Amino acid sequence: MLALIVGTHLWWPSAAPLARYDVLVLAALTIQVALLALRLERWDEAAVIAVFHVVGTVMEVFKTAHGSWIYPEPGLLKIGGVPLFSGFMYACIGSYIARVWRLMDFRFVRYPPAWTTWTLAVLAYLNFFTHHYGPDIRIGLFAASVLLFGRTWVTFTPDRTPRRMPLLLGFGLVALFIWFAENLGTLAGAWAYPSQRHGWHMVSPGKLGAWYLLMLLSYVLVTAVHKPRPSPRGGGGAKRRWGE
Repeated sequence: MLALIVGTHLWWPSAAPLARYDVLVLAALTIQVALLALRLERWDEAAVIAVFHVVGTVMEVFKTAHGSWIYPEPGLLKIGGVPLFSGFMYACIGSYIARVWRLMDFRFVRYPPAWTTWTLAVLAYLNFFTHHYGPDIRIGLFAASVLLFGRTWVTFTPDRTPRRMPLLLGFGLVALFIWFAENLGTLAGAWAYPSQRHGWHMVSPGKLGAWYLLMLLSYVLVTAVHKPRPSPRGGGGAKRRWGE
């Protein structure tokens, strides 16, 4: 998706009969069909990713209506002024998490009860709407995520040797790379924040918190199809056997 966003920004002619935003929607649909046809993505994974697509689009419509950011270019495939490719950008996050979970055989040490993670994810999502009308509870949400996942480790196997890291570190890294992608997307003119109205500049690092919470929602949605399984080694064992 990033390659498409940058590529169409550089080379798609403004006078073309098909708007750039509409091209991105059709290209994203093609990628999704290809992932399923080539069995790179499972149908149950696609179903959960579609849910994230919908909740992301709903949030986009709400946020653009409140002036949080804009989509400045024309296009036919829009809902409430939001081009439909925006939902696919959220879906990309869910698709990545689902695929890496399966390919690297994620296992967990001291994983919190499922109901607590779902509660946190729902509250995080609702806060994106409610903070426009009342207090912003994101600091409490960050604290709750540390409380829930602070002792949790994820084990994964990128090749043959199992490795592990604190799950919170994994969350932070994913949020960081989403922020990098957001900077590239705004540089390519896919959308813009009010502060970028008179020229591009880097997205505020404060957005890392928002991406952390949205990534957390995507992660919890993926647990609907990939149940968090305990690590066979538990929390102990010699570190040499983890490849550390």
